[in-house]
Amino acid sequence: MRVRAPGKLVLTGAYAVLEGAPAIVLAVDRHAVADTAVREPNPSAEVREALAGADAPGVDARALHDERGTKLGLGSSAAVLVASLGAIGAARGQDLSCHRERDALFHAAREAHARTQQGGSGVDVAASVYGGALRYELGVAGRAPSVRRVKLPEGTVVTSYWSGGSVRTSELRARVDALAARDRTRYEARMKALRSASLAAAQAVDDDDAARLVAAARAMSEALLALGQAADAPIVTPSMSELARHAAKDGAAFLPSGAGGGDVAVHVGEAAPTPAFLEAARSLGMTPLILSLDVGGVRIDRQDHMEH
Repeated sequence: MRVRAPGKLVLTGAYAVLEGAPAIVLAVDRHAVADTAVREPNPSAEVREALAGADAPGVDARALHDERGTKLGLGSSAAVLVASLGAIGAARGQDLSCHRERDALFHAAREAHARTQQGGSGVDVAASVYGGALRYELGVAGRAPSVRRVKLPEGTVVTSYWSGGSVRTSELRARVDALAARDRTRYEARMKALRSASLAAAQAVDDDDAARLVAAARAMSEALLALGQAADAPIVTPSMSELARHAAKDGAAFLPSGAGGGDVAVHVGEAAPTPAFLEAARSLGMTPLILSLDVGGVRIDRQDHMEH
């Protein structure tokens, strides 16, 4: 049984989602593909945690890496985990199109992912399971997270760029946690700005207002830069900061997708990036990624053989 699960782009809500703010995440058409006919000799830590030592299906996640094998920052660990659990479930007769089965898969994958990574919101797991554009919020008082399908405002244009390098999300989060421990007042001020931008973005999506979404994404970029400076963490790299200034001149926004530190960044505007922006991105070594929205989420793959 072969099952595929998409990667993700976090548009808004990074870090703030851990404090209860809504995140907007997009599933993208780069997939991990798991095959129960093949045994995985070296499962990921998340898959080992979820399967508790049982055999894992083989996984092809090359679409979520560059040609050198470097992770692109599209949520590969979540996609690999969801595809693996989905393949095992489908082989047992589970219907991956059934919402109840998807909910169960999401909760199992999210718990294993969080245990392995010592926390995290699970927003990337949600994108891999459900697909599409989602509004994601953590539950309070032990409640399950809220996952709701949304549609980006008419006229919104999102393009993505690969920096050529990656940083572990856990390392950046550790620096942010250290800021919270040593200077709570400063941490709260930075998080207030992030929560405000996250809420504004989610409301703009609900109101179908592209201009307000772009403005909120720009505020998110500025708040992430300030958080990184306060935490001595490279959340917004110098190249990304320069490109954010270029985008702002064009009435657009440019910001890290998710935790930052390199990886993937997104340009959010009401039009495609200008030639001047594209030239600036090229000169700074930012490579465009051709990505589309994946609306299917985790699903049985119809191809007959997995290439290795």
